[in-house]
Amino acid sequence: MQVLQVQLEVGPDPAEVGRARRWARSRLAGSGMEDDESLAETLVLLISELVTNAVVHTGCPAVLRMLFGSAESAGTVRVEVADTSCRPPRPRHAEGEDTGGRGLELVDGLADRWGWQPEGAGKRIWCEIDRGVPVPAPVTPGEQSDALGGARI
Repeated sequence: MQVLQVQLEVGPDPAEVGRARRWARSRLAGSGMEDDESLAETLVLLISELVTNAVVHTGCPAVLRMLFGSAESAGTVRVEVADTSCRPPRPRHAEGEDTGGRGLELVDGLADRWGWQPEGAGKRIWCEIDRGVPVPAPVTPGEQSDALGGARI
């Protein structure tokens, strides 16, 4: 099976999150995933959350990587975000109207697997989705209150 890896360097600026989403959408379309809109949108949401965490919580540049097989093969799509901060990711639990603290909860709920590992002086946070397995569709902001047990984001 052939695996394609693409990567994007992300600066330590919150505006980079939007650029990472646009880049990911174009790479996913080019990989043949345009026929599975639910999978593509879930991956873009996961990328958005991981890049946001890297940029906002570390203030460091990061590298976004996507690894996936050819369009003909099922398999796993892996997203990695590496940064130069040695601080481990810290899942938080948001309450009520909190505007943050749900990123890793979303990653945990949408990805088949996720984790992190030290890498050089920093770390790499990763998540995986198995292709061919039904993926829960990302919820819109109005629906997120129901998906997260009444908490609105």
